[in-house]
Parts: sequence; structure tokens; C-alpha cells
Amino acid sequence: MTRQDMPMLIVYEGKLEGQRWIIDRERIVIGRGSDCDIVLPERQASRQHVAIERGEDGYLLRDLGSKNGTFVNGREVRDEPYRLKDGDEIQIALCVRMGFVGADATLPLELTGPNRGLRVDKAARRVFIGGHELIPPLSVAQYTLLELLLDREGEVVPRDTIVTAVWAEEEALGVSEQAIDALVRRLRERIAAVDPDHDYVVTVRGHGFRLDNR
Repeated sequence: MTRQDMPMLIVYEGKLEGQRWIIDRERIVIGRGSDCDIVLPERQASRQHVAIERGEDGYLLRDLGSKNGTFVNGREVRDEPYRLKDGDEIQIALCVRMGFVGADATLPLELTGPNRGLRVDKAARRVFIGGHELIPPLSVAQYTLLELLLDREGEVVPRDTIVTAVWAEEEALGVSEQAIDALVRRLRERIAAVDPDHDYVVTVRGHGFRLDNR
């Protein structure tokens, strides 16, 4: 089995946001302890929080008696292991959120020529780049931003328009430029995981952002 055929973990929220790991062992342990295979800096995580083990029918996630719990798609995993599926969202102590990308969904490393291009299925809120679906799905905020840029493709979208579209009215007044930049950065990272050679979300300094979907 090559590394491209192996599943992957991608961190979407937490201090290690943006990092990814290939699951290339029979068993990996995730936690705060320095002896773990994946070491989390969050204090809420237990020293040995959760393990992912390769079985006959795929990969199992097993909570290791953590203090603050492990959740998959919002449901707690406690006594029985959970069989991971492509696109599952794992939360560790409700402070780290990561996606499980199954081996079957490992995305191509290069998109060129006619394979390039970004498309959204609005009814299902699915995103495709070069015909390949973006898995795990974007967060609600990331998807809302992307759809806004797509609807106004080629135009510069001001920051205040992004705030109005993405954040609820009661939250919008407190949104900083740093929060907007962080959201744009996360969206770029997700897209770059599929097509790293093209900058789809372009910063227009002093004005906002535009989508370059060529």
C-alpha cells in the first residue's frame, strides 16, 4: 500500500489547525502525552485520549478512557469503538476538530488543464474541484464564504459583505479583520489540499477578496 492509498487526518479547528497526518501504522494514539503518535497541545485532551486502529474491515476509533470525551459527527464514542467512514468529523474534548479522509477518497496531487475548476452543488452543499469532491465537507462558514465568492465571481467582495453573509447579526459587530483573514486562510488551505498550484481566493489589498476560477 502506497502513502497515497492510506487514509488521512486533517485538523480543522484547534492549535494544530491545517496539519494533516497519513495513517500509515496499524495503530496510532492521539493525546497530550509526548509518547503519543500525534501530540495535541490542548490541555483539555487526555494524555492518551484516543486510538485509531486498522482492522479487517477498515479503521476503528477507540476512546482510551479520556476525561473530556471523544465525539464523531456529534455523538460520543465511549465504550464501543466506532468504525470510521470517509468524511467523518472527529472532535477531541470538544476543542479539536479533525476530519477523517478515507483511502478511497485520497485526492489527486495535481490538477492541470481541463481538470482545473471549482464547482458547487448548492442543493447538497457539496464542493468539487476538477470534478473531485472536497472531502471532508467544508465548515458552514467556509462554504458560505465560497458560495458568496462564486456568486460574485470575478468581482471584488468587500470584507463587510463577507461579515454580513457569514456571521449572524448579533455576532457581526464583533468580527475582526483577523477573524475574516483566518476564515479565508482556512478556505484556501482546504482548496489547496486538492489543487495546490492555483490561488482561487485572491486578496485585493485594501478592498476585499475575489474568486479566480480559471
